[in-house]
Amino acid sequence: MKIQRKLWERLPSGKPVYKYRITNDSGAYVELCNIGAGIVSINVPDSKGKLGDVVLGYRKASDYIGDGPCAGKCPGRYANRIAGGHLQIGGKTYSLPVNNGPNHLHGGPEGFQNQVWDSRKHKGGVEFKYVSEDAEMGYPGRMVVVARYEWSESNELRLTFRARTEELTVVNLTNHVYFNLDGKGSVLRHFLQLNASEYLPTDATLIPEGEPAPVHGTPMDFRRPKTLGRDIRKPFPALEYGKGYDACYVLDSYRPGQIQEAATLWSNRSGRTLKVFTTQPGLQVYTGNWLEGCPEGKRGRKWHDYSAVALECQHFPDSPNKPSYPSTELKPGKTFHEAIIFAFGVK
Repeated sequence: MKIQRKLWERLPSGKPVYKYRITNDSGAYVELCNIGAGIVSINVPDSKGKLGDVVLGYRKASDYIGDGPCAGKCPGRYANRIAGGHLQIGGKTYSLPVNNGPNHLHGGPEGFQNQVWDSRKHKGGVEFKYVSEDAEMGYPGRMVVVARYEWSESNELRLTFRARTEELTVVNLTNHVYFNLDGKGSVLRHFLQLNASEYLPTDATLIPEGEPAPVHGTPMDFRRPKTLGRDIRKPFPALEYGKGYDACYVLDSYRPGQIQEAATLWSNRSGRTLKVFTTQPGLQVYTGNWLEGCPEGKRGRKWHDYSAVALECQHFPDSPNKPSYPSTELKPGKTFHEAIIFAFGVK
């Protein structure tokens, strides 16, 4: 395994942005950067053995700061939405910045995804560290977060999160990478299968309304494989609210700390496959419904709506305001520890 680091760009603030490349013996490689502990590219073979990049990303490092899609980065302190920007922790109410309609999204406009993290090569992987100060974006408690990436000889990218806090707080971490297993075109012909019998219905602002609902008999059902585009235009509230899929699925057989298969994505065109594993209870499926107009892509490529799909392993949106959901509280002296694996192959 070979790990290289190079200076990619210096931001106007003077902060250096580094790009890391991890290459395995077959030549397949992953590129990462220290803006938002982000995934910049994943180059894996298709069914004919040709390497290709399967991840949405930008030509310039600076375009990763403040981008709408949150491409490839780790949002926080709380990924996904919190209703009205208000939450209760330990009986106290906290106000967070509203940056998505009436709601708080991905930790706010200066969330983890828009920060330059410390970074290093360490024990065969790459680690990114960010220190979130007390009251940053309204959240209580100074928090230290480490995201570690490892790339295997069998083309598996493993991401592990660890976080510790000095005060009672909440945390929800994921990676917002977007996949297109063909490297171009629409993903609506990609097939998806989910290990999820339920999803979280939402209001029109994509805040969960309460208890999970069965996917059976609805366009939300991916228990058997189907293309992303098969039902995406059907008249159904969850699809109309987001102009496509933007929903949190409740993973079957969730047990804290136990890794399980969450999703399988594949393309008949390239023959590439992706299996997603996680220790987390939910999977947000977002079909890139608002990618039009995002910054210029790698190699000058322009991205359009439905050019890529995000499969975000995470805790449920608005959990701090929903006592029946798995808890996202983190106490001093405890460690938040979650894992995500993206395993690539061919059919």
